[in-house]
Amino acid sequence: MNDQSRIKNIAVALDIGTTKVCAIAGHVNEYGKLEIVGLGVVRSEGVSRGVVSNIDKTVKAIREAIEIAEKNAKCKFKEVHVGIAGQHIKSLHHHGLLVRHDSNSEISQSDIDKLIKDMHQLVLPPGDKILHVVPQEYTVDDEQDIIDPIGMSGVRLEANFHIITGQISASRNILRCVEKAGLKVAEVTLEPIASATSVLSDDEREAGIALVDIGGGTTDISIFKDGIIRHTCVIPFGGNVITKDIREGCTVMNEQAEKLKVKFGSALADEIVDNRIITIPGFKGRDHKEISEKNLALIIQARVEEIFDYVLWEIRRSGYEGKLLAGLVLTGGGSLVKYMDLLAEYHTGLPTRVGHPVEHLAHGYSSQLASPVYATAIGLLKHTIDNIGDKTSYVEDLPSIASVSTGRTKVDNDAPIEQEVFDVPSDPTEGKTEPKEPKKGIFGKLFTLTKDFFETVPDSEF
Repeated sequence: MNDQSRIKNIAVALDIGTTKVCAIAGHVNEYGKLEIVGLGVVRSEGVSRGVVSNIDKTVKAIREAIEIAEKNAKCKFKEVHVGIAGQHIKSLHHHGLLVRHDSNSEISQSDIDKLIKDMHQLVLPPGDKILHVVPQEYTVDDEQDIIDPIGMSGVRLEANFHIITGQISASRNILRCVEKAGLKVAEVTLEPIASATSVLSDDEREAGIALVDIGGGTTDISIFKDGIIRHTCVIPFGGNVITKDIREGCTVMNEQAEKLKVKFGSALADEIVDNRIITIPGFKGRDHKEISEKNLALIIQARVEEIFDYVLWEIRRSGYEGKLLAGLVLTGGGSLVKYMDLLAEYHTGLPTRVGHPVEHLAHGYSSQLASPVYATAIGLLKHTIDNIGDKTSYVEDLPSIASVSTGRTKVDNDAPIEQEVFDVPSDPTEGKTEPKEPKKGIFGKLFTLTKDFFETVPDSEF
């Protein structure tokens, strides 16, 4: 593939989350798989629970992430496909009807487009706007449960729609941040839909599945049945709330609480056998603090069980309780907590797995990209290519960037990718090494080891 053709086919997606801003660029190869050519990840400080709370900090993070991804991709980004989430996201169902005057002609895509356009005329609460209108099933005259009516004949065309809404101010703030960073927005997509694109199989969507994306500020839920999205919602709890519980329950600093969650955290207290004592350095001139691993797990488990209570309530509210044959799929940074999938299975009674966004990636992808943390970003990129394709030009060549070669690591055979600003474990067990066996005095040696850990371990992303 020559440079001009490569530039033309590259798409760009931007995931603006509570804990990170991720810019990702890639294209589909001849085998239909995603090749990632640019990736930039920086810490997010201007977003709270999925909603922009500080414009300047968010713009700064977007610029930094874009610059890193541009260096890797060796091109300049012009347009991006952006994800939107947050606790303001709501969903509803509505019924549409279209009476066709020519009963002899076949139903066409234009008829369906008219029905969808009518849905955009719905009266919503002040400040809300429609983000997505998803057809469920159609009825042609008296024939019900039709998945695709195109080509059929009939007078009355009816359809049930799943409508996803969000606050106008929230989407405008995201658009404003992207534009201030010097980019255009090609399209906005709900992040739970994007995550589902990257981690769910067609068989799971058909059988019935609930995707639970546990992010830093929110937990996104999307329910699929018969291959169609049936229900979406956002729970205002995520990994940051677990960190806050640890901070208050163990009376430690926020940074220490985050590192405790990443290094020693477990979502299932009953699985803690040896119950090690974790020693945290005290403030200057003060004694160190000791916390048992089991107590830490009990704090985490209590909050995670509350999150799954909300998940169960949303499944019941959707009307698909008992119909999700494929169970649950967990993704997002929060799913990396040890035994998170096991607790979900115990608490909900549904078979559960952790979703890694590798199904659509080309061979030779970085192990870091396989982390559930990147499920939304990769899903946004896949959704962009599938739904927009080459209808817009996302990038342009920039030779000056192509010459930059500092600090890169290989992601695939053709695409050198610059190392991200902070590291994320590629799987749930990475970075959770057992502490060394003490040789002289258990508490004295363990204090030294733990102190070294808190001074050297990088911050978590979830």
